[in-house]
Amino acid sequence: MEKEILAALITQRARIGNPNCPGILEVITDWPERKAFGMLPEEEVTRAEEAPPYNKLTEDEKPYALFTDGSCRIVGKHRRWKAAVRSPTRRVAEAAEGEGESSQFAEVKATQLALDIAEREKWPTLYLYTDSWMVANALWGRLQQWQWSNWQRRGKPIWAAPLWQDIAARLEKLVVKVPHVDAHIPKSRATEEHQNNQQVDQAAKIEVAQVDLDWQRKGELFIARWAHDTSGHQGRDATYRWARD
Repeated sequence: MEKEILAALITQRARIGNPNCPGILEVITDWPERKAFGMLPEEEVTRAEEAPPYNKLTEDEKPYALFTDGSCRIVGKHRRWKAAVRSPTRRVAEAAEGEGESSQFAEVKATQLALDIAEREKWPTLYLYTDSWMVANALWGRLQQWQWSNWQRRGKPIWAAPLWQDIAARLEKLVVKVPHVDAHIPKSRATEEHQNNQQVDQAAKIEVAQVDLDWQRKGELFIARWAHDTSGHQGRDATYRWARD
């Protein structure tokens, strides 16, 4: 499963900017890309609306905007994740952390954090900004398809089904509008929206103690030495070719 997620992530990175074919979601749910799932009008369920760019919000709307992000990192022998949300008007961030899950899981948890804040403070509308195509497409309509299929695919629960079910239930009680933020914009073209996205990205980064970095470096050196010895003490390029083949 980890290899599939890694391959899907690479596919997603290669397709940034194409909202109709993000890649990651179809792999983790085992659905073919571009497939149409018909649904009768009476079977429609609540979904999030698309929202305008942050700089198009009015001054009255901006206090209800939250930027979200999630990350994952190997620390020592453990895989840690961190989810974060940030309010541009308050200039404060909230975060949650844990172990054993992926960065995609953290992105979904960040969505839950944003919903927690909006519900707690009784917001009329939540403007949820994300650079994750997985989250954006799920909130724009995939939740409808999953609910219609009883949160299953080929008789098995979809990935992170309990999280998505929780989010779907909340969307029935709260107006949520979701824009996708392009995370790969040159600084010369970055808008206020992209700057806010970069700040929540920093808030979601996992801090690693120097001792952990030292052990990680030692592990990398051990693997490099093993490859060098096992390949017959060849040069750098020859060792690379041996590892690749």
